[in-house]
Amino acid sequence: MAVTKKPRSPSKLPPIVEPRPTPRPRSKGADDAKRVALAIAEAGLDKKALEVVIIDVTGKVDYADYVVVMSGRSDRQVAAICKGIEQELREKHKVKCLAIEGLPQGQWALADFGDVIVHVFHEDVRGYYDLETLWMDAAKVTVEPGPPKKTA
Repeated sequence: MAVTKKPRSPSKLPPIVEPRPTPRPRSKGADDAKRVALAIAEAGLDKKALEVVIIDVTGKVDYADYVVVMSGRSDRQVAAICKGIEQELREKHKVKCLAIEGLPQGQWALADFGDVIVHVFHEDVRGYYDLETLWMDAAKVTVEPGPPKKTA
């Protein structure tokens, strides 16, 4: 005669506790990431980007410390802003862009600078994705265009 075990009732089972993902700590180069974010904002403004915002997502996501969002008035301007940022950071700041997505279409371009992610939207598309609201609890810096730079 075989003995069968009686299954445990669900109420006696231990509760399932899923581990919370640990947020990525601020990297040792956090000051470098902030410097890169500010340089990206400045390069975007040099290409006449609109509504430039730097969002501090440190500890909220694991892929970056800062997200920089800006807009262009046309597909061509979106592409020019993104390419201009990549070129200026490579030449002036010695920062390499790891990847660029969304070009040459021009509605939305994304550039990955490691600890800083850049979104360049066509102004008509930006409101649809509304990334600023997604990160509404994160610290933001709105970057205003400064006086024109003097060229030698």
